[in-house]
Amino acid sequence: MGKGGGCIPSKKKAPISGPGESDPATESLIQENSATTSCQEELVQEVKNLRVFIVFYSMYGHVESLARSLKKGVDSIGGVEGVLYRVPETLPEEVLQLMKAPQKDDQVPLISAEKLVEADGLLFGFPTRYGSMAAQMKAFFDSTGQLWREQKLTAVPGGFFVGTGTQGGGQETTAWTAITQLVHHGMLYVPIGYCFGPGMFNMESIRGGSPYGAGVFAGDGTRQASEMELDLAEYQGKYMAKTVKKLAHKS
Repeated sequence: MGKGGGCIPSKKKAPISGPGESDPATESLIQENSATTSCQEELVQEVKNLRVFIVFYSMYGHVESLARSLKKGVDSIGGVEGVLYRVPETLPEEVLQLMKAPQKDDQVPLISAEKLVEADGLLFGFPTRYGSMAAQMKAFFDSTGQLWREQKLTAVPGGFFVGTGTQGGGQETTAWTAITQLVHHGMLYVPIGYCFGPGMFNMESIRGGSPYGAGVFAGDGTRQASEMELDLAEYQGKYMAKTVKKLAHKS
């Protein structure tokens, strides 16, 4: 026959089966492709499931600035995603207005206690109140009773970041006194230690943060987080993301 019009079957093609007949070679190829697709889907699902919830309370925005830097750090680690959540406010609107508290960003959703079980890692941020967490965050932890009874958060890594008004206002004690919340839930406390490097020993400028976690000094409220404080928060986000990823690969 003329060029291009031949009907000689290719040696590389599987023979055509008749109606109702199954070809072993074709079935094997289909099963192999199906198995490969299934493995790829499982891998993608595993990557998507690695999430660090950054749960915070921030009245004037100082702690929130740290939370956003933490998310930046988490997101920089492949396969891990940082998700921002705000805990519910407990003060009435008229009181917040008298305290000149700015409106909260509606793009950051409120979180309920039941949502915590979806996280692979948890970072909690809050301002200090006399050396311990603010009442809004404590109220949120108090709402996790059902999770505690069922031990739903067992072995989930968790950490803290804080905000204080002064250098002696509780950068360490605010996180330290919060550890009991993780202990009762059987969670894994993940401090940053001194892994941040030379920045942890910087004495040339005022810097919030400690081996317990990132921190910011708010002063009278007008001081915003410094570059060093934001860098430490970003590092903590990376550190937690790497920890979550390592634990996921070992499970």
